[in-house]
Amino acid sequence: MKNVDSFNNSSINVNRQPLDAKSSWLVRKYTKRVLKQNIPLYLMFLPVMIYFIVFKYFPMAGLIIAFKKYTFIKGIWGSPWAGLSMFKLIFSTDQMLDIIWNTLLLSGLSIIVGFPAPILLALLLNEVRKLPFKRMIQTFVYLPHFLNWVIVSGVVLSLFSVKTGVVNHWLLSIFGFTYPFLYKEFSWLTIFLSSGIWKEAGWGCIIYLAALASIDHSLYEAASIDGANKWKQMIHITLPGIVPTAIILLILQIGKLMELGFDQVYVLQNSTVGEISEVMSTYIYKIGIQQGQFSLASAMGLFESFVGLVLVITANWIARRFGQGLW
Repeated sequence: MKNVDSFNNSSINVNRQPLDAKSSWLVRKYTKRVLKQNIPLYLMFLPVMIYFIVFKYFPMAGLIIAFKKYTFIKGIWGSPWAGLSMFKLIFSTDQMLDIIWNTLLLSGLSIIVGFPAPILLALLLNEVRKLPFKRMIQTFVYLPHFLNWVIVSGVVLSLFSVKTGVVNHWLLSIFGFTYPFLYKEFSWLTIFLSSGIWKEAGWGCIIYLAALASIDHSLYEAASIDGANKWKQMIHITLPGIVPTAIILLILQIGKLMELGFDQVYVLQNSTVGEISEVMSTYIYKIGIQQGQFSLASAMGLFESFVGLVLVITANWIARRFGQGLW
């Protein structure tokens, strides 16, 4: 029996060899054909790949500064090792902890308040039936995205300045007093969140409009025949249709929780509201560029990136529990 079994196994292996060789040849031929067909796409992707390698991945070698006492004279490789002393310094002072808290607070509020704004705007624009009017509204809401934060800060100052602001001019003429909007923490925080929504909500709704366009219109027709009004159609068809897109964008947004934009905070902050407006990005700029503490600034940047990585993985793990993970 053993001889028979060994003979059968050997005959099976012999019969499989030509099939495996033929299959591998077909796979190689198919792969070469696909590569040849996609050469234009690879050429289009090449500048993007070069950009990320040169400006994103290659500079990662400079993270070694976070573990050294870096000086210009000795350079990166000649500077002495400092171990984890820079990271210990981050958590050893109350100022650092307050800055981390401010970053989490402003980023968290920006997500809570700002994330639903493009979804709501996309839902409203999706219901507009007159195409010329819809395009005009889209142009107006997209335009602020292309404005620099310096220009936006000028608009904010012209509106809420104590002496020359339009809002305070109305308050003075109607109620007889002015209010320092930019010098009170609550009002400054409100202006900060509102200006961010005004600038980015229109641009962010483009993705949701594309997701809405991919929903099958026969679903709305069937729901209308069954007597569902616009509200029920939005709850049971529209919102479930854009949930996967919203979850992906939310995961990416959570990953930037510690990476609060530098421009917006820097142009709107002042010393009066420094207790709430001093965040990681502005503090890294001040100690790194203005004071020359490059090792500490690099350590804070590495800590910021590490926290973002942990948040992305955690958010994706939670989303996968509901079948909506990013990977």
